[in-house]
Amino acid sequence: MGRGRAKAKQTKVARDLKYNSQDIDIEKLTKELHGEVDKDDRGDDFDPYAEGNYIPRR
Repeated sequence: MGRGRAKAKQTKVARDLKYNSQDIDIEKLTKELHGEVDKDDRGDDFDPYAEGNYIPRR
């Protein structure tokens, strides 16, 4: 019991993804799929605490 609400939410999200047009940057997606990602574009993926990105405090 209790799965009905979660399943309804998943169905709603899936339906939104399927039928609603998304704002997609086709050029950026193409570059990413071909491995041509800009090095200076940190975007949302930058994690300062990930390995190799440590920034020491001063």
